[in-house]
Amino acid sequence: MAEESAATPKMERISFPARLSASLQEINSKVQGIPFYASSLENGLLSIARVESRNIKKMPYLFYVIEIKEGELSVSYSIPSELSDIMRRAQIMKDIASLAALLSAQIILDQGKVFQYLDSVMDPLLKGLSQQYSTLFNQYNTTLSEYRALKRLNLELSASNRNLTVQAEQLSQETKRLSEELKKLQKYSDESLMIMVQDWLDVHNNTIDVNEFAKTYGINAPRAEEILDKMVSMGYLELKS
Repeated sequence: MAEESAATPKMERISFPARLSASLQEINSKVQGIPFYASSLENGLLSIARVESRNIKKMPYLFYVIEIKEGELSVSYSIPSELSDIMRRAQIMKDIASLAALLSAQIILDQGKVFQYLDSVMDPLLKGLSQQYSTLFNQYNTTLSEYRALKRLNLELSASNRNLTVQAEQLSQETKRLSEELKKLQKYSDESLMIMVQDWLDVHNNTIDVNEFAKTYGINAPRAEEILDKMVSMGYLELKS
C-alpha cells in the first residue's frame, strides 16, 4: 500500500455549560466501565478520550477528547483533510449525545446551548442535501441494488454449471448495462470505491489483491492503494500482519 500522508489533522473545540450532580471521581468510575473510552482525573479536570482510528505509525488520527470540570464540558476533536467538516461535526454531536445519555444522572448540560449548537450543525448539513443530489442518490442506490442482485445471480448460475446459455447471455448483457449506468452515476468517487472494496472482501474471504482489484474495475493500482489506506485510517479496515 502507498504510505499514508503525514499531514496532521486539524483540531476544533466546542464547550457547553454543565452542572455536576456527582463528583468527578464518581463520573470517572462510571466512564471506566464504558467500552472504547479511556479517562484520567487530575487537578479537578476529568479527561475522557476515544481514539477512533490510528495512522500507519499507530498514532491517533481520528479521535476526540472530552474534558469535564465544574461548570463546563468541552470537546476537542480531529478533522482529517479527507473528511467533511460538516459531517465530522455531526458525528461528534452524535457521540456527545450518546455519552451524555449514559451520564445523564451525573452531568446536566445546558439544553439551550446544546440545541443552539445542534442547530448550527444540522443547518449546513441539510442545506447541502439539494433536491438534485437527493434524486441522484436515490437513483444510484436503486441501480446499485439491482447491479448487486444480478451480480450474485450471475455467480450462482456460473457455479451451478447449468445449460442456460441463452438466459446467461441475457443476464450478462443486463449486468453490463447496469454496470455502465452505475459507472455514470458514481464516477468512481471515494465512497463508491469503498463499497466496491467491501463487496470484493465479502466475495474473497476478506482478502484483496490490489492489482487484480484494479484490473477488474478499470482503475490504476495506486488509486486502489489510496482508497485502501483511507479505509484503514478511517477505521473501516484493519491491517493483518
